[in-house]
Amino acid sequence: MDKQEAKKILHEAFGNYKNAGPELLFKCPECNHHKYKLSINLGKSAFKCWVCDYRGRNIRRLVRKHGTYSQLQKWDQISDRPDIERFADLFMERLPREDKTKVEIPPEFLSLTSKNIPATGRQAYNYLRSRGVTDADMVRWKMGYCFSGEYRNRVIVPSFDDDGDASYFIARSYNGDSYKYKNPRASKNIVFNELFIDWNEDLTIVEGIFDAVIAGNATPIMGSTLHSNSRLIQKIVYNDTPVYIALDPDAAAKERKIIKTLLKYDIELHKIDVSGYEDVGSMSKEIFRERKQKATFIDRDNYLLLNLLSAI
Repeated sequence: MDKQEAKKILHEAFGNYKNAGPELLFKCPECNHHKYKLSINLGKSAFKCWVCDYRGRNIRRLVRKHGTYSQLQKWDQISDRPDIERFADLFMERLPREDKTKVEIPPEFLSLTSKNIPATGRQAYNYLRSRGVTDADMVRWKMGYCFSGEYRNRVIVPSFDDDGDASYFIARSYNGDSYKYKNPRASKNIVFNELFIDWNEDLTIVEGIFDAVIAGNATPIMGSTLHSNSRLIQKIVYNDTPVYIALDPDAAAKERKIIKTLLKYDIELHKIDVSGYEDVGSMSKEIFRERKQKATFIDRDNYLLLNLLSAI
């Protein structure tokens, strides 16, 4: 990268700056603090605001979010990194497209988002509360339950695609059924709750739906792993979305495969330590935020080191 040209683009996008050794100090466009508190390190391709803690390992994200399209084009011209959007367009064109399958929410579905929950829903409601799910979570995830029918005595968490149509749903028993989950016969090559994901913010990939509720802007993997032709990988690559991965401690092999796939597409990637807990869903939201703050940045070099350590 031509650092002088990079400085010109950053100056054009964010205004005047101060030199502080290897770093440039700007006014943060995220919190608009009046002092020069946004530190940008061109050598490490990293940025951090010392007031609001807005940070990242990819300056391109900063330019894309807060600069103009023209400034982003200039940045791509001087960057060693390939034009991710052009690459992603080609990437998505090469992949087979599945016909969209409409999924019907069970006709017996009753919502848990209203203030007056029916008596039949009290057990389902109490089960969710025991899992750390708040009333606000129930509204955000459009949760409900079935008291009768094929999915009787199960909490229902629906998924919606970009068009707002139901694409899947999770049906979890709340009364001790030996089969905890009974899900629809539908394609799992979806992004769970795609409609509500903010691709411009970091995304946490987790194992299950209750992990995602704790993690916030998150989605569960729908299957044993993520392949290059999964819709979730497509969306992450296309949007150049930073990823935090927080799978169960007993899923180390699965986690390594997903990390390898994401690194192939030069995705900004962080690993959250879930040790000491069964999964993210068994953490409080406060503990999860603390773990996320301490997440390990993963690149190709330390990924190889992690693989070597896991083999010992």
